[in-house]
Amino acid sequence: MNLDLAARTSRVEPSATVAISNLASELEAEGVDVVDLSVGEPDFPTPENVVEAGKAAIDAGHTGYTPSTGIPALKEAIVEKLDADGLDHTTDEIIVTPGGKQALYEVFQTAVDDGDEVVLLDPAWVSYEAMAKLAGGSLARVDTAQYDFALEPALDELAEAVSDDTQLLVVNSPANPTGAVYSEAALEGVRDLAVEHDVLVISDEIYKEITYGVEPISLGALDGMGDRTVTLNGFSKAYSMTGWRLGYFAGPQELVSEAGKLHSHSVTCATNFVQHAGVEALRNTDEAVAEMRDAFAERREMLLDLFDDHGLDVPAPDGAFYMMLPVDEDDQSWCEAVIEEAHVATVPGSAFGTPGYARISYAAAEDRLREAVSRLAENEFI
Repeated sequence: MNLDLAARTSRVEPSATVAISNLASELEAEGVDVVDLSVGEPDFPTPENVVEAGKAAIDAGHTGYTPSTGIPALKEAIVEKLDADGLDHTTDEIIVTPGGKQALYEVFQTAVDDGDEVVLLDPAWVSYEAMAKLAGGSLARVDTAQYDFALEPALDELAEAVSDDTQLLVVNSPANPTGAVYSEAALEGVRDLAVEHDVLVISDEIYKEITYGVEPISLGALDGMGDRTVTLNGFSKAYSMTGWRLGYFAGPQELVSEAGKLHSHSVTCATNFVQHAGVEALRNTDEAVAEMRDAFAERREMLLDLFDDHGLDVPAPDGAFYMMLPVDEDDQSWCEAVIEEAHVATVPGSAFGTPGYARISYAAAEDRLREAVSRLAENEFI
């Protein structure tokens, strides 16, 4: 049969991070010991109190549909969390989603129409580009690599990219893949441009709880941004709940109401008992989150020291659990050679819009991270 398929999926490529992870899994299935630093998944178990809350919710019969946009208890807990971050939202301005990625997808589909311009800050998480293209949007990109991934020095370039024709600007701080945490001055620069050109901004704060010695700022808390910012977050990273699939977004009532249509016709609702576990995560896991953050901080320092010993100058991340290693200009070939010869899985920077780098995740055990650096050195990749 000659299938006449929709053109929209031909606009995008499969996720590069997932592709590398799949290759690593194939090698492991063949008996190869692969150090997989390609996926942003904490190596800690979900906090026990969150697991128990999920089990208790199942036992209590919370296994059916919920209100489409989320159970009241979770939305109230999210309002409390947002309020602590300086954001003023009501439960009517929140949608709970099965994962942070679904939250992003719904916002892109609601905010971006055919031909609308979307501005990304490179390096940018791989799915932003795909989601923009699936919605029919066009892309303008601002490169921060020349400034060691800081945004403030790139504000002039951002001012050239953002115009009255810009529909959406995506800001991710702390950032994937760089770990950059944008300064208050940088975010004020974003605010000024957004207000001047009447631009909607996504503030992706999925890594907000994972920073090292700096305080992340919620963009929507700045003067003038409350009614033009969609704040996204989730439970995968800070609470080590990747497989639970739980996220949310909060934004202007008009956008949330429209997005609710898409939500109700696609996923219906996030999983009932998982939402109950989410309440526990937001309210009673500060200690567990701090323990994970401290472990990531130690790994970060260890890796920076190890790479420095090998003469590799790596920009120090202030948040998340990623580093961008400067590698060959053909970073795709470098990453392929590394996994084939050194059996270390990394992600090419070109997948994030920035060739010449490879992203590694240090959400892995310390001994595996040391092994990875050793293999890279022994095979003369660093």
